[in-house]
Amino acid sequence: MLKYKIMEHKMITSASGWRKVFAISGDENDNTTQISENDQILSGIAAEVFADYIIEKSSSPSVILGRDTRPTGKAICEAMLKVLVAKNIRVKYPGIIAAPEIMAYGKSASGFIYISASHNPIGHNGIKFGLDDGGVLNGTENARLVKALNEKCADDAEIERIKAILNEHKSPKTANSPEEARDEVQEILAQSQKSKVEAKAAYMSFSKEVISASSDQSEQEKLFSKIRQNLLSNKFGIIADMNGSARTLSIDKTVFKDAGISYYGLNDEPGKIVHAIIPEPENLVWCASEMERLQGEGKTEVKLGYMPDCDGDRGNIVFWNEKAKKAEVLKAQEVFALSVLSELAYMKYLDEVSAGGCGKNLAVAANCPTSMRIDEVTKAFGARLFRAEVGEANVVNLARKKRSEGFTVRILGEGSNGGNITHPAAVRDPLNTIFALVKLLVLRDSEEGGKKVKGLFHIWCDSQNLPYNNDFSLCDVIATLPVYCTTGVAEERAILKIKTTDHSVLKANFQKIFEEEWNCKKSELSSKYNIEGYEAIGTNGTEETRNLSDYSKNGKGGLKILFTDKNKSPLAYIWMRGSGTEPVFRVLCDVKGNNSAEEHELLDWERSMILKADKI
Repeated sequence: MLKYKIMEHKMITSASGWRKVFAISGDENDNTTQISENDQILSGIAAEVFADYIIEKSSSPSVILGRDTRPTGKAICEAMLKVLVAKNIRVKYPGIIAAPEIMAYGKSASGFIYISASHNPIGHNGIKFGLDDGGVLNGTENARLVKALNEKCADDAEIERIKAILNEHKSPKTANSPEEARDEVQEILAQSQKSKVEAKAAYMSFSKEVISASSDQSEQEKLFSKIRQNLLSNKFGIIADMNGSARTLSIDKTVFKDAGISYYGLNDEPGKIVHAIIPEPENLVWCASEMERLQGEGKTEVKLGYMPDCDGDRGNIVFWNEKAKKAEVLKAQEVFALSVLSELAYMKYLDEVSAGGCGKNLAVAANCPTSMRIDEVTKAFGARLFRAEVGEANVVNLARKKRSEGFTVRILGEGSNGGNITHPAAVRDPLNTIFALVKLLVLRDSEEGGKKVKGLFHIWCDSQNLPYNNDFSLCDVIATLPVYCTTGVAEERAILKIKTTDHSVLKANFQKIFEEEWNCKKSELSSKYNIEGYEAIGTNGTEETRNLSDYSKNGKGGLKILFTDKNKSPLAYIWMRGSGTEPVFRVLCDVKGNNSAEEHELLDWERSMILKADKI
């Protein structure tokens, strides 16, 4: 019997997604469409693991299978489709589809499988699993699937059985003929376009619900009508650098048109990925350049731009700086802060126009390395802030937990990565980020039902005791944000390569070094930065542990050292965590105020201590 040794591929299997290099060459930057026979089998095993999981949960199991525009996605889907059919799962295959779109469409099935490696280089690919709740599986459920995957990949008989399905399009355990199985696979592929139409309709309906904070279509139309009306005398345009992503075939242009917003597309051919995928500042220059070109041609309505990653669930922002007369990239932490500001103000606004109690018991869920500017924004609205470990699933599940406790969690997300998740969505979506900014800019002071209603920015200014002028730009809004200096997650400084595989050991070593160095350095930190004390904070999943006394207990979670002044008010923090989707160790520093020298010094100190800990 042939030994495949699939486990040697070492697929990363976090709750955020299972990922590896699928390009047959093993080169993460290879844009080949080919995958190895082992990876075809691996894909088939992953499909069967999820099929068994869905069969256990549903008496009439059905799955939506889709992919982003990565070259290897089609081959992975073909392998999975054969196995799902052999397991008698009803499958719909819309082909190329954005992550938020498949999750909206997935509500009509037992679950979904999405083939994507998000922002990773083009030779990577991966798998995300979810049920009908619009989000990916949580850590506990993902662990069940990982266990089954590992067992099957270590069993030669299972490997041979999956290989037979891939070769014959049928399972040896079923009575269907190979021809019948092939016919069913071909029929699913033939219905792909119909499934795509259904997916876009489901996504459009869901997006309007998310953007308006209402499932009532009349309330949705009221908001869109208000935006259209306000833009009649003040045109507004958006540019999207699609970079060949899955969003090239999604609803973006249609939903903007419905709101009266002009749309300009760039690199909008599916699969034509012309530059690096991760939507960080160095890759938003194309969008910024196009915005400046359009402005130069007299299209002065173009005020916002965005670039999604390959699966289209993340998109960071470019804006037109009317004061500097140029396009600028918003930092990821600023994008999240503005989105939170807008959505919390929107809930207060809805209280004024509908008296629905929307602004009561507000809360926000964020990941551990989200900048402390969010603490100030939430406090201004009387909202609570709760933090989870890095990982979209962790933040989503924390928000669900807090809703069950009676909190209204309208917005959540990972500020360190930009973008946001707006309830009832359970995944980041650039459309929701863009519309948070649109609402902030367009919903200004007005008269409704015979009474004056304050716009979103006015509500924020009041919370800060700041003067308000109804004639404002995004620049004016940004100028009111709490000022912090934060390490960007894509910076080289934010990534460390370490040898210690046991993070509990690494953090125990780090604790010893930190406590020794703190005693030597605290006088200097006090005189230079007013730092008088610190608190260790750990996040694991949805749980945050304050005053952590034993850093090793944090394991693979996020570890933060929060520095405070003499009144125990937060001034800065350093943070660390091993990536769950990449073989790297991530670090970050956040400092109150515009002091880049302090941010650099604290981060350099953190890096040096971690590297020392790694050598013990």
